[in-house]
Amino acid sequence: MNTSIYIAKRYLFSRKKMHAINIISGISMLGVFVGSAALIIILSAFNGLEKVILSLYSNFTPEIRIEPREGKTFDPNTGYFKTLHKDVRVLSFTEVLQEKALMRYGDKQFIGTIQGVTDEFLRNPQLDSTIQDGSFTLHSGGEDRAVIGAIVQNSLGVNINDRFSDLQIYSPRRNAVSSLNPLNEFVVRSISPAGIFSVQQDFDDIMVTPISFTRDLLDEPTQVSAINLNFKKGTDLKQAEKEIAQKAGNKYIIKNRIVQNAGLYKTLNYERWSIYMILTFVVIIAIFNIVGSLTMLVMDKQKDIAILTSLGAGKKLVQGIFFYEGMMISLFGCLAGLVAGWIFCMAQQHYGFIKMGSKLTVMDAYPIAIKFIDFIIVFLTVSTIAVIASGISARLSVKRLDEIKHEL
Repeated sequence: MNTSIYIAKRYLFSRKKMHAINIISGISMLGVFVGSAALIIILSAFNGLEKVILSLYSNFTPEIRIEPREGKTFDPNTGYFKTLHKDVRVLSFTEVLQEKALMRYGDKQFIGTIQGVTDEFLRNPQLDSTIQDGSFTLHSGGEDRAVIGAIVQNSLGVNINDRFSDLQIYSPRRNAVSSLNPLNEFVVRSISPAGIFSVQQDFDDIMVTPISFTRDLLDEPTQVSAINLNFKKGTDLKQAEKEIAQKAGNKYIIKNRIVQNAGLYKTLNYERWSIYMILTFVVIIAIFNIVGSLTMLVMDKQKDIAILTSLGAGKKLVQGIFFYEGMMISLFGCLAGLVAGWIFCMAQQHYGFIKMGSKLTVMDAYPIAIKFIDFIIVFLTVSTIAVIASGISARLSVKRLDEIKHEL
């Protein structure tokens, strides 16, 4: 065994009576332990929240969305899109036609987005989990029905159980000419609401209707705003996206979920790294306490240092003792913290003893998602800071070496 490591281990795990130095070293180790455990727990909790938020968005965000590069609509009746519709990997091929429209209910009005979809939209098994009231129904009794977002419902005060009050939708008439009656410049259609959904603010101002209703309202018999694609489990989405981009041509923009929700992913990324940096500063403070405890250890072990140098030990060996002492304190604290953090996260996953504090949330307890990469990042972070702190302590240990020898 390396002499420096052996002596450092003896200093750290001394079997003699506990000294103040050992207590200070233990406190430094405890600081690293708490910092490492906190990093793992908070990063795992953030992973869990991120997973929940993205799953909520995925209820209305398709895996791949095809949009026109220029203009607002395009013709979906091309040879390639017909072939894509029959692709065995495709779970749902939804044609979407959407536009801003004025919605009225009683004496209240609201400007939101009307989104017409084909029936394959209902193949999404997660739709029912978004419903607050009613059901996700687009056809009932031979009539078109609408499902509205929570913001639309709150703004208009819609009562889905009132069968005698329909929603009125206003859209500017194409090629409208000036008229004494402003209503002549709008197409007005009525539809009965079947349900209310709630996902996130980005989607809750939407009214979902059958595409036939929206086509009639917008006077758009063939064009669509987008094609939404969801694929069967096991499909390589990156390969599918690449294929579609190559075969569809430059006239279209192919968007995966990250591109569709670029702002959300950026925000989550910034928040994740902000939390990581803040907690890293806590770990830095804890680890640099080791410099103080090792400086006191140097003062306490002056006689030992002088004896070692008298026996022929060089400065490199003395520096090594205190360098490895600092590394042991840091790494033992880090590894213990990682294990404790993992145990805490597993317990939270299984028992959910820390609650969200609100019955209105989509989850009861704080979600946890453990990622192996987080353990590697925390370990490397602590190791890097420990090397710097231990290096400083090691240099200080030989600074007065000649004076110590002379005094003794």
